[in-house]
Amino acid sequence: MNASTNIAKRVNELIDKYSNSPNSVQYLLCDQYPPNKLAYKIINENMQEYNLSYGELKTQSTLIASGLKKRGIKKGDRIATLMGKSKEYIITLLAIWRIGAVHVPLFTAFSPPAITFRVNGSNSKIVFCDQKQQSKLKPSDDFVPQNKLDVITTASLEQAPNWADRWEDLLDTNAPVEEEVSLDPDAAIIHIFTSGTTGEPKGVSLPVKALACIEAYAEFAYDLRQTDIFWNAADPGWAYGLYCGILATLTTGTPAILFEGGFSAQATIEIIEKKKITNFAAAPTVYRSLRADGVKISAQHQLRCLSSAGEPLTPEINEWAKAFFGLSVHDHYGQTETSMVINNHHHPDLKTNLRDGSMGKVMPGWSATVLKNNEDIPEKPGVPGRVAFILDKSPFSWFTGYIGNPEKSAEKFSKDKKYYLTGDTGSVDKDGYFYFSTRDDDVIIMAGYRIGPFEVESALSTHNAVAECAVIATPDKVRGEVIEAFVVLMPETEKSDKLTQDLQRWVKTNFAAHAYPRNITYVEELPKTPSGKIQRFVLRERRKNEILREQNNG
Repeated sequence: MNASTNIAKRVNELIDKYSNSPNSVQYLLCDQYPPNKLAYKIINENMQEYNLSYGELKTQSTLIASGLKKRGIKKGDRIATLMGKSKEYIITLLAIWRIGAVHVPLFTAFSPPAITFRVNGSNSKIVFCDQKQQSKLKPSDDFVPQNKLDVITTASLEQAPNWADRWEDLLDTNAPVEEEVSLDPDAAIIHIFTSGTTGEPKGVSLPVKALACIEAYAEFAYDLRQTDIFWNAADPGWAYGLYCGILATLTTGTPAILFEGGFSAQATIEIIEKKKITNFAAAPTVYRSLRADGVKISAQHQLRCLSSAGEPLTPEINEWAKAFFGLSVHDHYGQTETSMVINNHHHPDLKTNLRDGSMGKVMPGWSATVLKNNEDIPEKPGVPGRVAFILDKSPFSWFTGYIGNPEKSAEKFSKDKKYYLTGDTGSVDKDGYFYFSTRDDDVIIMAGYRIGPFEVESALSTHNAVAECAVIATPDKVRGEVIEAFVVLMPETEKSDKLTQDLQRWVKTNFAAHAYPRNITYVEELPKTPSGKIQRFVLRERRKNEILREQNNG
């Protein structure tokens, strides 16, 4: 049996596993594994380690699930988590799924209004939190749940407020033997909101059958193995960290790292070295930060796979990574509505040579194309258009629309329902390699040219003075729009007119003479979503307001 046949067989096995009958999610994500098997190495800020086995995960989550049942929580109810990465967080997730309830992830950087939006939008019955987050859930003018909402905190008795219940008190040690809950393939297990990069967040329901795609991604893209120690550094408050960190490890049973501390370059390298990480995934921002910080790594590290997702991987990262790690970073592409779908795969049967700027090839179980900008027909190879997926040839597809938002849902599909429209612009070459260009609303049109900011950013990022950058369009009377770059400089680099001219020449030389930034603004940091994606629309709005003020003062 050849490699392609093996992969096709595996796709069908995964579809059968998750789609053909009611499923016990607790069995699929926990109870199928031996009790002594390691689920997570949980590392605190002091680098102390706690090993969470599947046996303990089963026992503790069963007790929490019984406590939730006694509170009247039932199948389909929404339960939110506003928790940092911890043992209690993982146990709470499994408890939610044990009773057939639906998890609503809340990122810990959210302010009370953002939390209110998601709690109300999902009609959550309970929100779990930890001591660091509980103050955000105190009733106030900023936090106003529309329905009764119970707050349960993992804080100690001394630190828990009187308006919240304690996580430990929910543990029901006298609970009866739990009955297994079965869910249909289309039943929701997660109610997640889009990042809001280009507008108001929208609710997405992730069903049981989507686990087939997530497990496939873990196998095909990460090449997760039982001998791996895996670490996805993304936060599980967002899709990539939750789908491809938590669910990827629980579907495959791969031992994984959960780091409770915040990001630091030194801590990241220390964990990679001391915990013998073999398989690492993170957003490009993490790799850029490691590069900018100047940290060192031992040549004896155990890494065999590096992956990246969340935003395009610019070329300079792999130039650095090959020298620093001795490995290339494999760029992966996906969305909240699809999970991961186009990848530079690590699996030996799918691995191909990396091509600069390419996010890889379509993952088995999906079929992608690039449509013309004005017609729902495929574009020629190499010509930019709209990245789309052919639904009747994509058995892993699961998204049917945004929760309670038919208007926005309709925008994600072609009129004949043949294509899922990603909202991203890109191209595909004759060999099937896809190249990301931009979100639809980020396209810069200058003197008749359509310019994707990613290409300009990619060129700028390869300059040794640039730590990271973002490119937007600024109004221009002659050209309609011109390119403006916002640049974060490397440490100890001074801004100057000479540097600005050098960067402009650099883009002309390394990308295109017509597409260099007419203006360069040096900033300390770039606006980003909590998941780390650069928010170009914030920069556009900021510049628009500045122009209006100048006009009014003039």
